[in-house]
Amino acid sequence: MNILVIGLNHKTADVEIREKFSFPEASLTEALLSLRNFSQIDECIILSTCNRVEIYAWVKDKDAGIEEIKSFLSGYHDIRREDFEDALYIYNDATAVRHIFRVASSLDSMVVGEPQILGQMKDAFERALEAKTSGVILNRLMKKAISVAKRVRTDTKIAENAVSISFAAVELAKGIFEDLSSKVVMLMGAGDMAELAARHLVKNGVKAVLVVNRTYERAVELADAFKGKAVAFDNLFSEMVDSDIIICSTGASHYIVNPDDMRVVMKTRRNKPIFIIDISVPRNVNPAVNEMDNVYLYNIDDLQGVVDLNLKGRQKEADAAEQIVVEEVETFLAWMNSLDAIPTIVELKDKIESIRKAELGKTLSKLNGIGEKETKAIEELSNSIVKKILHTPLIALKVDIEPEEKTFYLDIVRRLFNLDRTLPHRYHREKLQSPTDETKDKESEK
Repeated sequence: MNILVIGLNHKTADVEIREKFSFPEASLTEALLSLRNFSQIDECIILSTCNRVEIYAWVKDKDAGIEEIKSFLSGYHDIRREDFEDALYIYNDATAVRHIFRVASSLDSMVVGEPQILGQMKDAFERALEAKTSGVILNRLMKKAISVAKRVRTDTKIAENAVSISFAAVELAKGIFEDLSSKVVMLMGAGDMAELAARHLVKNGVKAVLVVNRTYERAVELADAFKGKAVAFDNLFSEMVDSDIIICSTGASHYIVNPDDMRVVMKTRRNKPIFIIDISVPRNVNPAVNEMDNVYLYNIDDLQGVVDLNLKGRQKEADAAEQIVVEEVETFLAWMNSLDAIPTIVELKDKIESIRKAELGKTLSKLNGIGEKETKAIEELSNSIVKKILHTPLIALKVDIEPEEKTFYLDIVRRLFNLDRTLPHRYHREKLQSPTDETKDKESEK
């Protein structure tokens, strides 16, 4: 089994590093195809969110695969390996499967129990399917991860009262102002995060919600849904003058708000304090604006204190979810183990089928004059006999047992049915001999 997970997240890398490794939506397919072109990579999926960048891969050789993925990350983002290797985590086989199941179930999220990560994983899976960079192994793994996440949400209460990054941003704003009823809030961006933030803001009774977005029609749609006001992107800074809180969550890969812009805004608003919460990754607000008087800038990592309080209240449910993940990892590994037997099972069935057809042909040729009905009955009889004879051995080969024991049974089946008939007889002896037998043979030759 050669499954790999290589990545970095909010626990191993701060936002300054994470944003350098972010894969923009528009270039994700190109990145997948570029990674798939490496010689060791048989299948790959890239998950890129505000808090994590992870590559899931099925590789020919683990060590070589790890080296190629590091080279890909370095080359694609033009960053020296020594500048990011300390932030990487690498999981393989069972630990990789467990990590993916934990990510899908939001057990590894900054906000444990938040639902957004499952949607992001589904999107990443869809992009890999479209680009044809995932196959039998990763497709099965991702479908299983999605079903594990659903089971966790159904069988535990981990998702009840779970917060989101947007909710945490609003909670931070409430912590700053206590009362939001006199505050004007501007949402930069009109995606899912902005929509969630708008919902929380309206619930907390803000004075007004402004929505600014590159696509004005989307800004209008979101603003109308929450009785807010849409703002054309060109009017961003003029409208910012009357805003008290800015929550920024756009998909742009560069700074939208810079010190020069903020100097004009602050001068016009007569230096009245303004709070900016930038939950975008890559960040959209230049960190240098935080150096200005009365400008208070927070980024996504500053939300950790808020989400820690949320986790503390739901730790019991998280523990129950972890147990579900353990059970599901075992189920997936059992399936992986069964794959070792598939080539032998296919060869065995093919061989028996060829014998059945040959013997059936001989028999029918001797039964001159029988009708179509009788011919069909004899054919069904031969099929039924073959299926019943093969049933027990095939089940034995598929069952989840220790790898050494499975190898023993596979070797026995291949020998009894002469499935390696194209190989020299010596191969059978060497493959099936135990060290003890080999020693005996050598002794007898003496």
